[in-house]
Amino acid sequence: MLNKRYDFIFYFDVQDGNPNGDPDAGNLPRIDAETGEGIVTDVCLKRKVRNYVQLTRTSQDKYDIFIKEKAILNREIDSAWKEANEGKSAEDVKTSDGKRKAEDAARERMCNKFYDVRTFGAVMTTGDHGAGQVRGPIQLTFSRSIDPIVSLEHSITRMAVTNEKDVDKERTMGRKFTVPYGLYRCHGFISANLAEQTGFAEDDLTLFWEAMQNMFEHDHSAARGLMSSRKLIIFEHETPLGNKAAHELFERVKCERVTEGPARSFDDYKITLDEVPLGKEFKKVVQV
Repeated sequence: MLNKRYDFIFYFDVQDGNPNGDPDAGNLPRIDAETGEGIVTDVCLKRKVRNYVQLTRTSQDKYDIFIKEKAILNREIDSAWKEANEGKSAEDVKTSDGKRKAEDAARERMCNKFYDVRTFGAVMTTGDHGAGQVRGPIQLTFSRSIDPIVSLEHSITRMAVTNEKDVDKERTMGRKFTVPYGLYRCHGFISANLAEQTGFAEDDLTLFWEAMQNMFEHDHSAARGLMSSRKLIIFEHETPLGNKAAHELFERVKCERVTEGPARSFDDYKITLDEVPLGKEFKKVVQV
């Protein structure tokens, strides 16, 4: 189990792509209307971590993914409940104390089986066999771009039609939205106390760092353009409760422009820790 608290900063960028479309705005890149800064949700990054774990650990025990494509969540919860309670159903448990113990056993089974449950947590109170709620040890903030982003709209054509009635048109038109370039910064927190409750261990943490570095390499698409993991600064505390407030640590890391004109690459920025430029290595661990 983890015996230390961690806080971290994660930088990633996008070139000629849409890092996180907003379905309420016609899939435009998410943006802060007041500042013009680009936004990527925590859910978006968690999805990519899940996909990476599913891709690389799919045949191993303890690394199944709960929230995945075409998953029926209540079926998984019911299955875990029965496995943890010797095949009993909810109707077989009559007392409130018995129901609480059965739910605790099901929750432990879900944490042991699913990597994303013991990492990010989950709400499992739906269906006939509830497994309670799990608050995951790893929490992420929304990511924000260092500079305001520009959202470009492109007209695209397809040399085919969808319906027979449109055959005379010979082609169809569409729209595509991209960000020419954006460097985003995300803050993350890892609680040793919550890790103890979910069974999140050192090997799970190692896999998480691995996913943060490689998750974009296996998630390429024309819509997302070129997305890349750029820098991970990890603050490692000495104790489970930590030595300093997270915001004090985050303020030690600055990202500044080193060129004029529109930013178009990662080389247009300089990231410093306590005013010392960081090297080209991806991961930097700082003892707090």
